[in-house]
Amino acid sequence: MATEDWIPAKDARQMAMDGDLPPPKYIANNNTKFGPIETSPPFAPVPVIDISLLISSSKQEDDQLTELAKLRSALTTWGCFQAVNHGLDDSYLDNLRQVTKQFFDLPLEEKSKYSRQPGSSQGYGNDRTYFENQVQDWCDRLSLRLLPKNQIQLWFWPENPSTFRETIDDYTAKIRSIYVVIFEAMAKCLDLEENCFAKHFTKENDILLGRFMLYPPCPTPDAVLGVKAHSDRSGITLLLQDPGVEGLQVLNDGKWYMVPVIRDALFVNLGDQMQFTILYILIMSNEIFKSPIHRVVTSKEKGRISVAMFTEPDPDKEVGLVDVLVDEKRPRVYKTVKNYGVFNHECFQKGIIPLDAVRI
Repeated sequence: MATEDWIPAKDARQMAMDGDLPPPKYIANNNTKFGPIETSPPFAPVPVIDISLLISSSKQEDDQLTELAKLRSALTTWGCFQAVNHGLDDSYLDNLRQVTKQFFDLPLEEKSKYSRQPGSSQGYGNDRTYFENQVQDWCDRLSLRLLPKNQIQLWFWPENPSTFRETIDDYTAKIRSIYVVIFEAMAKCLDLEENCFAKHFTKENDILLGRFMLYPPCPTPDAVLGVKAHSDRSGITLLLQDPGVEGLQVLNDGKWYMVPVIRDALFVNLGDQMQFTILYILIMSNEIFKSPIHRVVTSKEKGRISVAMFTEPDPDKEVGLVDVLVDEKRPRVYKTVKNYGVFNHECFQKGIIPLDAVRI
């Protein structure tokens, strides 16, 4: 593992503005495990789920049962879905996108006030570097811990634009309400106790991480990735996409698909890590659900903004398999692993699927 983080002379946005070709550090290796970069693959028929029908108090029982069946199918075939009717309207989401864009539009000197320190995951800057020849992602990112509130490091939270902190704090509360509904629905669609997943992500010390991303235009989109292929280390990830340009791709049955952009939707995908304690929604459901590999491609003409929220449980609590999902026909397939957060990230930087390494 590298002990020093690589810091570029310019961020990706500045290089794009100056018309620079991406330096060699950004040129993606031809990794046969995940396939070459395809900038125009077919669109993924990712299911659209109506969140309002998943709420426990919903009186539309038949509609709820239909939606739960769709959810189970989505999570067993794709590991992801587009969430609509979640209670956040277009103007609210547009404002979130706008304050995110306003931050990235600031001069580098201003953004650097919130720079990530070597060895840390919070703050503004490039991704963590684990080894000398690691390929860098063509993006600028701001990573923040949003929950629990007593662990927020406010010095990483931009004061410019002036509404940034207030906007993100409000969005955090609303996202938490949404993912509680999703976790409960995931349990119901497996005929499990409603809180069997949610209880691991809704306690006082549970974690929500936010990652705010800018993918600038790239002159060589066939050679550079916005984010390398990976699966998330979260319980679930809730992603707000840019309505102006696609870029997110998912791998399914060995083929890459572009995720369509639905303006008012949140793209939800399962993750495979719970930081430090390390067990996964994937592992908790013992491979009934999928944790999809995905990546972000770049565009020659357009930049792209996205906001991702990652749920993680209390790091001091170890979470085990849901025992009723393990039987003679479906034996336990994963080991409990310590320190999987770092392990997950290192593996994907090297083009390795970490879950393959923790199979029994």
